[in-house]
Amino acid sequence: MTEKEKMIKGLDYNPKDRELVELNIKARLICEQYNVTSVTEGEKRETLLRSLFGKAGKGIYIEPYFHCDYGFNISVGNNFYANFDVTILDVAPVTIGDNCMMAPKSGIYTATHDIYPDKRNGGTEFARPVTIGDNCWIGAHAVINPGVSLGDNVVVASGAVVTKSFGNNVVIGGNPAKIIKVLEV
Repeated sequence: MTEKEKMIKGLDYNPKDRELVELNIKARLICEQYNVTSVTEGEKRETLLRSLFGKAGKGIYIEPYFHCDYGFNISVGNNFYANFDVTILDVAPVTIGDNCMMAPKSGIYTATHDIYPDKRNGGTEFARPVTIGDNCWIGAHAVINPGVSLGDNVVVASGAVVTKSFGNNVVIGGNPAKIIKVLEV
């Protein structure tokens, strides 16, 4: 099994593997190009995003600066909007549904490390996928941690740290995030 295959499956992998380093550099170069485009270059921006992401629906729009690890592990549905300074660390798959928004400085993180220093210092990493349902809104400075799944119609309050999964039709917030309100949808 290649290091890339291990990475995507959530197994320990070596991030310094030549193939992964090359893929990471490719993603960074595309992000650099994207982040210096003008708001008037809509077609160029869309082309860059589609070359970066594994899948992108209709109506994708991301404000600069956008950062990700690889891009190919990111799948977004129709009408995706990310505001300024969004980061998605896509070591494992990140799947985002239709009609979703991410506010400034919010982040989705699949990458993680062992909690024990001997193993962590050994140089391997692992990841857990993140899934966001349809019609979700991630508030400013919110953090979605590895392995989290959010259902449809979820609102994540600004500054929330989401460490566990939540079902449909809820507003969550706090650190760690908890249900603040159930939505009558």
